[in-house]
Amino acid sequence: MELYLKISYFNDFIFCPLSIYYHQLYGDLSERLYYGSAQLDGKAVHSAVDEKRYSTHKNILQSLDIYSDEYNLCGKIDIFDTEKGLLTERKKHIETIYNGYIFQLYAQTICLREMGYTVKQIRFYSSDDNKVYPVLLPEEDPVMFNKFKETNEAMQKFDVSSYKPQTTEKCRNCIYNDFCDRPLAPKAYHGGF
Repeated sequence: MELYLKISYFNDFIFCPLSIYYHQLYGDLSERLYYGSAQLDGKAVHSAVDEKRYSTHKNILQSLDIYSDEYNLCGKIDIFDTEKGLLTERKKHIETIYNGYIFQLYAQTICLREMGYTVKQIRFYSSDDNKVYPVLLPEEDPVMFNKFKETNEAMQKFDVSSYKPQTTEKCRNCIYNDFCDRPLAPKAYHGGF
């Protein structure tokens, strides 16, 4: 049986591959132990989509489970307008569009296409400032699409036991810093227990 990785792992993997391991280790039940206000605010933005309350139009697919056999990926989309072929990934606030964000949209596009949908446009929506950020389709940006494929391959082959963190700054800003067994930055006590 093939192991399908979550599309949402792309951004985490690029930040620090260990964050995927720790998220799996602690699971969704203990999010309040390690999630900061930014992560909790982000989850709140998705509630209308996750609960399929965003739209009642039949051409608007919300929170649809998707998968790709070719890339061994699975996840959910936020919003897909089947009439326009428009895929939208919602974010609470966008200051920078990171490669991981784009890779998530690429993965969603690939999954939808494998599932028989026609995707013509992809974009991000920032709810805080009501801004839309169009993104080129994978076939329109071969350099970025190659980076996506390389990152996916690295993610699929990742070995947690041999990984060493790379930068102190990333460790300092990691929500799993308190739980990590190999941080480069000092652990910060955030209260609790």
